[in-house]
Parts: sequence; structure tokens; C-alpha cells
Amino acid sequence: MGWTPGVPEPEDPLRWGDKFPKGAAENLRNTQLRRNLRYATHKIRDKRNDRVAEMPDWEELRDAASAIKHQTMSNLPELLEEMERNVQARGGIVHWARDAKEANEIIHQILVEKQVDEVVKVKSMVTQEIGMNKYLADRGIKAWETDLAEMIVQLSEDMPSHIVVPAIHRNRAEIRAIFANRMDDAPADLSTDPRTLAMAARAHLRKKFLSAKVAISGSNMMIAESGTLTVFESEGNGRMCLTLPETLISVVGIEKMVPTFKDAEVFAQLLPRSATGERMNPYTTFWTGVTEGDGPQEFHLVLLDNGRSKALADEIGREALHCIRCGACMNVCPVYEHVGGHAYGSVYPGPIGAILTPQLTDSMDRHDPNSALPFASSLCGACYEACPVKIDIPTNLVRLRQRVTDANRGGIPDMWDVAMAATSPVMASGKAFDAAGRAAKLGRIVAGKKQRIGALPYPASMWTGARDIPAPPAQNFRQWWKKHEEEK
Repeated sequence: MGWTPGVPEPEDPLRWGDKFPKGAAENLRNTQLRRNLRYATHKIRDKRNDRVAEMPDWEELRDAASAIKHQTMSNLPELLEEMERNVQARGGIVHWARDAKEANEIIHQILVEKQVDEVVKVKSMVTQEIGMNKYLADRGIKAWETDLAEMIVQLSEDMPSHIVVPAIHRNRAEIRAIFANRMDDAPADLSTDPRTLAMAARAHLRKKFLSAKVAISGSNMMIAESGTLTVFESEGNGRMCLTLPETLISVVGIEKMVPTFKDAEVFAQLLPRSATGERMNPYTTFWTGVTEGDGPQEFHLVLLDNGRSKALADEIGREALHCIRCGACMNVCPVYEHVGGHAYGSVYPGPIGAILTPQLTDSMDRHDPNSALPFASSLCGACYEACPVKIDIPTNLVRLRQRVTDANRGGIPDMWDVAMAATSPVMASGKAFDAAGRAAKLGRIVAGKKQRIGALPYPASMWTGARDIPAPPAQNFRQWWKKHEEEK
């Protein structure tokens, strides 16, 4: 099901609740959620299209990015070692974490050594993936989200529903209510004006920035040749976290890598346009190790595997690791637009999440909620057209569907198995298929003037209970072709 605000965070951020169909059905009944999602996704989509239209070499940039990612994945072990050497050469400390447990233990140990009970955070999907905030909270350390959308999610005890815009499912009135009820220092006259809400958040966070001794971040991409990390953001909170505290801990998935600065320049053009519809992010921060007298004087890099090495060895998983977390696929996806991110039951929702989450969690068993994610798509192809690194999401979803089906063959047949067995003789015979096509014209009578069939008796009601069937054409293709040949 979708996430219920106010309940404790899930133990596994990559797997919570029921399967996608149940979560989607629940969210489809939430008309306010659907209005919020439609407004926000269309707004971001339109901005992105405007910025892309300005780029005569957009397709060449996509090709270049895809090639760079292919090269990176092909040489990832060597690049990671190069990254480690260069970070250490500049005074940084590198930690390797096999899974979420190890990553959280490393982070917690550093914070215990620093004797702090609170930290500030840059928006980071990978810390969401490992459930870091909950892990630290259970041990008496508060991690303050400083990104506006992440702060909204945290204050409402919610979960993110989008990779780039975690609170995309909220509107201004809801945000105003969250601030008024959950923010200790919220102004008494708080309105729904965006500037007023932003200023309230800024005042709330300012003292956190100035007092925090440790900050935690992720990174949009690491640059192996120099040991450099980057954060692209639009609010300035990231810059505050990356420069003011004495100690900085960056937790980064091992796939978030490019070989050279020249490669990073390609993504610097693609990422902001794809993610937020901006020509460039207002705040783009690069840092390399420790610089005396400038910024944090202690830097820790935690390189996280958490299933990525296994995904790297898989053809589909390797392509999924090309993802730069721009969220463009979600903004064009008709399924995501209608059901939102919580229906996917993972911190990585939408089309790319439907590939990435099963790869990271090895979820092919039909009883695992994540096994339903490859089927959470209409396969319209919009996600592939929007992806700045040209991940072929539709094709990979079809291939994952086959894997799920193959992994669950045998046992007691379900209704889907029975239906496929019943139709296979018709599909295997040209004469039988032709007869079925002729019989289908009877559906025009059932459809009537509405030209659609809205309800059929069981077991066909399993389909019509959720969608209509268009009225069959008056003339099917075989009939048209036969007439066409006769008229030659």
C-alpha cells in the first residue's frame, strides 16, 4: 500500500507495504493526491522541454553520456581504486561499506567519536536507501534534513515519493499545515505564499547550519581522476552543509562515478535540465579532500555497495546503474502521474525504480512485493525518450517480467496461468484466431453507443473492474487485408 504519514519509518526503505497493484488502487482513490501530482509533473515536464529545446546538440549529449556511463561501468573497480587514492592524497578518509548495516555503523561510529547528538544533511537518496535517519535516531542522534522538500517529508513523518522532489505529492495548503503544526518556530501568521513558506523554513534551519559540527551528504557524481565530489542543488542548503561544519561525511553509491572532469561537463549540461528544467543549478559545489582553512577540516567518504556489485554483473542491472537520479522518467510516466511514488513501496519509485529496486533487492519471488514492480508500467516508451543517459527502461522492464515469470513457474496455477492456458490454443492456430476475431465483433453490440465495454461477468471482470475495453472494430485487420488484396 502507499505510505501512511505519522507511522514509524519502515525497517527496509527498499521494500515496504503490499504489492504495487494494491498501493496503486489505494492512491487512485485519492483525488487530491492525483491533482497534486498532475500539476507538479506537468510543470516540471514543461520546463524541461523548454530547456531541452534550446540545445541543438541534446541528442549528441545523451549519446555521450550513455557512452561515458558504459565506459565507467566497464572499468568501475579500477576507477574506485583511483578515487580512493586521490581522496586519501588530499587528506580524506575512505570507508567501504558492503551493505546498509555496515554503512550505518561507520557513520554512527564517526558521530560517536565527534560526540554530537545532531547533524545537518544535504538531500541524499542513498541515505534514504540505507535508512540512516532512523538508524541514528534509534541511537539518540537527530539528522536534520535541510532540503525544503525533504524537510517537509521529515516534519510530516512521511516518506519521499520522488527522487528529485520528495514532497511532490503535497500542495501549498498541506505544506502550510505541516509547518504550522510541526515546526516549533513557525510564524503565527504563516500563509500559503511560497516565499513565506520558504522564509519560514530558512529561519528554522539557519541556527542548525550555524551550530552543526558535522554534516552528511551524498554526491551527484564522483570524479575519479582527481578524487572530487559534487553536489548539484537549487536552494543553497547544500552549500551551507558542505562548507560550514567541521566534519563532512559523504555517503555515495559506488556507481555514482565518472572518469574525468571532461566527462563531468557532459552531465553538468544534462542533469539540471532533466531534473528541474534549469539551464544550470544555482548551487553547484565541487570539493576534493580537505583544504586547510577552507571548509570542513575532516572529510569521510563512505563508498556503498548494497547490491550494486551484483547488479553490475547483470546485463539489466548494469544499465540501471547508469541512472543519474534526475527523475525525468517519473515526470513523463502516465502511471507515476496517477498513483504517485508511495505506491511503489521503495525510496526509488517510478520507471527507473521499477528496474533498480528489484536489482538491489534480488526480488524475483512472487511473494516479494518488489516482484510486482516490473509490471508497474504501460510500456509507452516516454521514459526512454526522456532519460538523459538513454537507459532503455521499457525493454528492460519486459525482460524483468520474463525473469519474474520464469522464476515462479510451477506450483498451483493462478487465474493468470489459467487464462493464458485457455487462450493459447486460439493464439497458436491461424484459423482459430481468425474465428475469434470475427466473433469479437459481437462486442460492438455490448459496447453500444459508448463505443466501449465497461463491465463483463467473471472472470473477465478482473479486467473490466479496473479498465474499459474499446469496442472491437467493424472490420479486423485480416478482413481489411483480404479486401485490399482483392481490390488490387
